[in-house]
Order: sequence, then structure tokens, then C-alpha cells
Amino acid sequence: MMKVAVSSYSFSQYLMSKRLSLMEAIGKAKEMGFDAIEFVDFNVESSIPEGMDKMEYVKALRAECDRVGIAVTNYTCGADFQGRDIAAEVERLKGCVDIAEVLGAAGLRHDVAHGLSPEGKYESFDSIIPRLVEGIRAVTEYAETKGIKTMSENHGFYAQDALRVEKLMNAVNNPNYRWLVDMGNFTCADEDPASSVGIAAPYAAYVHAKDFIIKPADGPNPGKFFFRSRNGSYLRGTIVGQGNVPVKHCLAALRNAGYDGYVAIEFEGMEDCLLALEAGLENLRRYINEIEEIPLKKLSF
Repeated sequence: MMKVAVSSYSFSQYLMSKRLSLMEAIGKAKEMGFDAIEFVDFNVESSIPEGMDKMEYVKALRAECDRVGIAVTNYTCGADFQGRDIAAEVERLKGCVDIAEVLGAAGLRHDVAHGLSPEGKYESFDSIIPRLVEGIRAVTEYAETKGIKTMSENHGFYAQDALRVEKLMNAVNNPNYRWLVDMGNFTCADEDPASSVGIAAPYAAYVHAKDFIIKPADGPNPGKFFFRSRNGSYLRGTIVGQGNVPVKHCLAALRNAGYDGYVAIEFEGMEDCLLALEAGLENLRRYINEIEEIPLKKLSF
């Protein structure tokens, strides 16, 4: 059965306002009933105490996770093999792999590209795949020596469509490189989440449960807290199970492909994040229990 994790990004409201430290968020995640926690590089970097270096702090985070009894699933960081020097980016990401190892994480998630060349010009996705493959393979081959899988997420508007990411998965063609399937993020590329998760599911190594309220591009501007999808729809993050993303349908698609790993809530809404996580966790666990009744059809590729 799928287990439920939480991304440290979900606590960003409280972390940024100093109502909660990242160290305290570990205990809060355990208290709320999550099985595991995922650490986002941005949250780690912004929380390092004065006078402590990053690796010392990472070791302290791992020790606190061990103390409270919560697993660490993933370490998440950005990357760009299109707009930055590939060799330098590979070396930087190897350092992220080392951090994931210290945290005891099974996976490292990194971005791949954002659509712009070093000169700031747009390039088609197909045209840069060879460059992406070069960087991705180098990082995942290093990570494999440490028993860590690497993965990319459908994220960042550019590398977000299901068929684009699937094409990248098959171009890299390394079993250690997989997909972090974010069911909500497909809406940023104006795709139907359930259909896109059906494409992504056979490649999944990890999953983000994320929900959005969606309003049409040709409707009135809903104002504050909304942003625009690639094709202009209005999106606002919300509590898992309370938006327009068919979360249960997405989970069913994953189960149908044989996925039984972690599903991490990544909350980025305007609601109080602790209340949102409490409600989202309740919904997500209920959905997972309900889809267990669906006959399993193991896919191969």
C-alpha cells in the first residue's frame, strides 16, 4: 500500500514567518501522522543556523529524523542543463547526491531545463534532449554508486507535459533515473491530470499529491494568489482533495501501474499550512484506502 509523506515545502508559510523551524517541522510532520518527510534544498539553505556549515546542518536534520522516528524520502533541488554549463551543473548536483546520502534519502529530484539558452533564447524541447541526457546520465550514474535513484518532476512549465517527460525518460534510458510524478503540476501545462498520470505512472519512483483551484483563461481575473498556466488558465494551490485536480483518479492510475511507493503532499496554497496539511492528509489516506479495492494490472515497459 502507498505510504504518505510530506514535502518540507508544505511548511514554507511557517518557516518563512519563523513560526516554525525546519528542525521543528520534522517533529510536526511526525505528530501529524506522516510516514516520511522530503527536504527541499531551498528550505534547507534558508534555515542553516549562523556559524554552521550546510553539511553539519544536514547531519543534524538526519539525527532529528532518527530521533523522532520519521523516514526521509527525497532531497529536492533545482537544475538547468540547458542554460548553464553542463559539467559544472553535474558537479553541483553530485554534491546534492552527497547531501541526500547523509539525509538517508532514497532519491534525489532535480530539474532539467527551463526553455532558454544561455543567451536567453527559446529552444524547442526536442532540440535540447541530447544535452539533457548528457547531464542526467552523469548525475544518475554517480548517484547509483551510493544507492540513490535520481528523478525529474513534470515541473517548470517547459519540461512539464507528460509526453515531453516520457520522451526524456526513454532518451536517458537508465533504470536509475525515474519520474517524480506531480499530479497537480500537469495543470500548469493545461493537461488533464488523470490522463497525464496514466502516461507517467509506469516510470514513477515518487509522487507529489498537489491540488489546484482552476479557473478558465477567458473568465474574470480572480486576483490575488492566482497565477497563470502556460496557456493562460488561472491556478491557485489549495488543500489536497478540495480543488479541481482529480486526486483519487490519479492515485488509481498509479495503482493500476503497480505503484506502491510514497505519495508526498506538496501544499502551496493560501490556507494555513498546518490546517491544510491536516485536512489534506485525511483526504489522501482515505483515497488510498479506497483505491486498494481496484484490481491491480501490472504494466511493463
